Amino acid sequence: MLRDRFGLTVATRDATTVEALDRFAGEMLSHGKRADVVLAAAAADPECALAQAYAAALFLCLQTLEGRTKAAPWLARAKEAAPRAGERERMVIAAIDAWARGEIARTVDRLVAICRRHPRDMLAAKLAQINQLSLGDRQGMRALGQHVLSANRDVGFAWGLAAFGLEQCGEVDAAEAHGRLATDMNPNDPWAHHAVVHALAGAGRVEEGLRWMEALAPSWDRCSSFMLTHNWWHTALLHIALGRPTQALALFDARVWGVRKTYVQDQVNAISLLSRLDMQGVGDTGRRWRDIADHVRPRLHDHVNGFLDLHFIYALARAGDGEAARAMLASMARHAAIVGGAGGALWASVAVPAARGLVAYAEGQPVIAGRWLAPILYRLGALGGSTAQQGWFQQIYFDCALRASTTRTTAPQPLPIGERSASEARRVRGSLQTRGASHQALRPAMTPPHPPRASRGSTSPRWGEVKSPRATVVAVAAS
Repeated sequence: MLRDRFGLTVATRDATTVEALDRFAGEMLSHGKRADVVLAAAAADPECALAQAYAAALFLCLQTLEGRTKAAPWLARAKEAAPRAGERERMVIAAIDAWARGEIARTVDRLVAICRRHPRDMLAAKLAQINQLSLGDRQGMRALGQHVLSANRDVGFAWGLAAFGLEQCGEVDAAEAHGRLATDMNPNDPWAHHAVVHALAGAGRVEEGLRWMEALAPSWDRCSSFMLTHNWWHTALLHIALGRPTQALALFDARVWGVRKTYVQDQVNAISLLSRLDMQGVGDTGRRWRDIADHVRPRLHDHVNGFLDLHFIYALARAGDGEAARAMLASMARHAAIVGGAGGALWASVAVPAARGLVAYAEGQPVIAGRWLAPILYRLGALGGSTAQQGWFQQIYFDCALRASTTRTTAPQPLPIGERSASEARRVRGSLQTRGASHQALRPAMTPPHPPRASRGSTSPRWGEVKSPRATVVAVAAS
């Protein structure tokens, strides 16, 4: 056995395999565009179980059914070679096997177990955080980040991972400090850049956030399409918050949409940004929506993640393809029934009604959209996505409320959009109060037409009622 860059054993006799795995780890941690180095290494060393497992993981990062299919032969070879591998490597294979089956919670449990037993395994920590984000497990990200950091204070990437977990739990000062230190240790850590801008925007320091991102932007050219487009997505949101939608639209065209149009995370960035720009009244965006819809249509029956599906179905409806949107809605409902259990219940009670609301909103029916979104807004975080990404759903809901408060003959004004929900809520509250309408008064008109019956003993809020403290953003307009 040989040892990798973090001192962890790898069951291979080929030093070039370990070198390639080190490069793969570096690319994954830094969101580089050359992570495919693992494929050649795995092909050249079929006896190395870890190389095969990491090759499978690379395809699973695509977050599509096609990606799972491409991962399958690599995972099969990893399992075949597993008896000759060490304990940690077998744990990695088990985690990636769960990921390939779509068992994300089990994937996270297994990756976290690796990190607890082998805290120097930074790649396991990165893969764990990716999957925690898919579950909306913010406390889990924070706990894992702190645990891994305790054993890797000499590793800049550990500070960046920890920074993001802290920010997702609202600890913006600590997140900023961790992220800045990570950047000082390694300027090519775009995830740390990303954590800091989350923190700055969360603290309302929008102009400072823009200066931070623009100063670091040249370093993103080495990044994978997701990180490249996502950091520019954040930069565009800052321009919107500063009242510069034209600059944000220019970034959409030049930096956010067009790098890798077939990748789901690039699609998510484009969809939520263009929707925000629609709210700002930037003009005719129909051509852009049709282009996005053409690229998300192949994902109609994937259902890898509810957060992704909500973006896809919105794009289809907004592009005018109501037939595809309704086909996807029916497919989501069938998927919920097939999955069953807690996962199926989440799809049925959150993802499907949210999809109905987003389709209604995209088709110009804000009151109907609000009826569907109101009771499940605070639960959408369980579908995944960061706080900033989840803010898109909140913005749509508030736009529904704003439009419902206007007469049918009055053209609704663009909604002022910030980057974090608290500031967004204050802005929207001001808009509603200026129009003489309270959010509380709008609630009766926003009851879903066919709400599901609550089961006996259910503690779920009634339709239009908010109980969760995370739902402050929903009720703040009435305060």
